[in-house]
Amino acid sequence: MKVAVLGFGTVGVGVYGMLAEAAGLEPGPVLVRPGKENEPFKVSSIEAIVNDPAVGAVAEVIGGVEPAYTYACAALRAGKHFVTSNKALVAAKGVALNKLAREQGVAFLFSAACGGGVPFLHNLALARESDEILSLGGILNGTTNYMLDAMQRLGLDYADVLADAQRLGYAEADPTADVSGLDALRKIMLACAVAYDRLPVEGLLNEGIESITAADVAHFQSRGYTCRLVVSGGKNADGGVSAYVEPVLLRVGAPECSVLENYNMARYEGKCSGSIVLMGQGAGRWPTASAVLRDLSGILRGERYMFSEACAEGAADNSGSVHGYYVRLPAALAGEFEAESVETDGEIARLVTAPLSVQAMHETVKKLRAEGASVFFAAIRQ
Repeated sequence: MKVAVLGFGTVGVGVYGMLAEAAGLEPGPVLVRPGKENEPFKVSSIEAIVNDPAVGAVAEVIGGVEPAYTYACAALRAGKHFVTSNKALVAAKGVALNKLAREQGVAFLFSAACGGGVPFLHNLALARESDEILSLGGILNGTTNYMLDAMQRLGLDYADVLADAQRLGYAEADPTADVSGLDALRKIMLACAVAYDRLPVEGLLNEGIESITAADVAHFQSRGYTCRLVVSGGKNADGGVSAYVEPVLLRVGAPECSVLENYNMARYEGKCSGSIVLMGQGAGRWPTASAVLRDLSGILRGERYMFSEACAEGAADNSGSVHGYYVRLPAALAGEFEAESVETDGEIARLVTAPLSVQAMHETVKKLRAEGASVFFAAIRQ
């Protein structure tokens, strides 16, 4: 099967190179920006790809929603299988693309959009066929994991580890999607859609790592905690789903504490299988390209879809997810929370809250920040 590649950046170069060595696959034309057609296999028009009868599949690695969505629709309507590593595209347009692919009788696969080389969505899609998925989540952003790990093991401050992550290529020039938790949130959206036929597009909550300081790290480490940015999702009692992202403090010995540098650790719990954990490189040229090739090879084996036909957009409900939190905020605002313990150092208070819902915690902090308060918080997992 000849495969066209949309995009020739870091991942696109990897995909094109791997296609030449993959059994049953061969490289086709590559879509690049106008003026970049400096080799015979490069084209600057999507029409040159969708109108090529020799192309059986299209692999999109451009990123962003547009023009990726327009290109995806064109490829599917032309009867081409479509594979993507683009989490933003699938989170925003996945249900529509799933419907269009099924109407055209072609594949729509995207395991590379979550976890890079870690086969999280791939295994989740298989597991849901024979087991009930009770919960899912893990560490799904290598950039923030690298930064938190460096702050805690090397004692660096936030600005220094961010600059280091950018120098190493782990963080973009604009790191907002990573450090805000948005990148991780999109991944839990896809996981919920695969596991529960519900793509949550409303009611989502995400807290990143932008508010953490070296002083916060020193304080919670002195009390035996390690911090990781963790995504969480699951099926609620009423059949809805929860989906949120937040920093979590874990005791030494928790599996997440062993996830160092830019690695990912994805997990799900099946009613019959119990806890399943997958760990590996979550981003980069070769891990992500290998996941794209995994989906393309899957098409040759007859795999077609990761979303079921019933998958629909919906809302997340995080009001039933309850735990205690570690909070650093101005001492004058410590009374905003029911606290089990409070430590005050000048104008700063650090407290551990009584258990409260994820939804209530995020809403309270949003209100305090709107009033100008500097706040860091993390869930506590004993």
